[in-house]
Amino acid sequence: MANYVFGVDVGGTTVKLGLFDQSGTVIDKWEIPTRTENGGEKILPDISVAIKAKMAEKSITKEDVAGVGVGVPGPVDGNGIVHRAVNLGWAEIDLKKELTALLDGMRVEGGNDANVAALGEMWKGGGQGHKNLVAVTLGTGVGGGIIVNGEIMTGATGAGGEIGHIHVEDHETEACGCGNYGCLEEYASATGITRLANRALKASDKDSVLRKGEVSAKTVFDAVKAGDELAIEIAKQFGDYLGKGLGVIASIVNPEIFVIGGGVSKAGEVLFEYIKPSFEKTTFHGSRNAIFALATLGNDAGIYGAARMVL
Repeated sequence: MANYVFGVDVGGTTVKLGLFDQSGTVIDKWEIPTRTENGGEKILPDISVAIKAKMAEKSITKEDVAGVGVGVPGPVDGNGIVHRAVNLGWAEIDLKKELTALLDGMRVEGGNDANVAALGEMWKGGGQGHKNLVAVTLGTGVGGGIIVNGEIMTGATGAGGEIGHIHVEDHETEACGCGNYGCLEEYASATGITRLANRALKASDKDSVLRKGEVSAKTVFDAVKAGDELAIEIAKQFGDYLGKGLGVIASIVNPEIFVIGGGVSKAGEVLFEYIKPSFEKTTFHGSRNAIFALATLGNDAGIYGAARMVL
């Protein structure tokens, strides 16, 4: 019987790997560098070498392994084909076929990293006990994963769940990284909050602790907790945009829970005070009772979700 499963989370600088048992207990986890040179041609061979080395170290045979799940930063369709992963240097590659061949026929499942992380949070993290879940990652950008009835919602080419690029502002003059204007990511990411803060500091002459040092998402929410009036205004702007964006999603997929992760989530549950008013104001009444929780797996959500794809 297959007792083990590997979860792999491919990032732009490191590949995280985890060895799990069938119950989802992590037995071992480690990292290798992501070698992106020459169109990322070394990435899959490096992963196969790392997995085979771990199997040899733990005396695990091929028959002992149920499969290998892989999350990558790009759209992955239902057949395991990656449609461009810019950070890895990949154009279109058949992840499933190529890695299966490198692993001597072992089963491989692939998915977008944000979707896979959402699966991890549903399985062993902040979303446990729920089958309809939206995971929101507030980091350098805004990532998301949508789970409906326990299944990842990938869409036609694996680009489903790109919640950071919901349009929330008609009057934006700075372009988002995607090339569009007024995306949620421009206001709700760590960089977006910094942008809102710098604009507020310029537009107002109110005294604020934010005038005295570095301006970042962390310093904004530290100032909010200290009762800084200007920081509270910035937090309200952030919450208005994010609440509206999540309201759009809720009205379409009707989740039980939003699980908020990423660097910004370290501010804690104070975030919900600013997100919920806008969310409740803009969401269809049948979806308005979704609950909000913080993600708990941190950087391990990807390897957990990747393992869960196989199981």
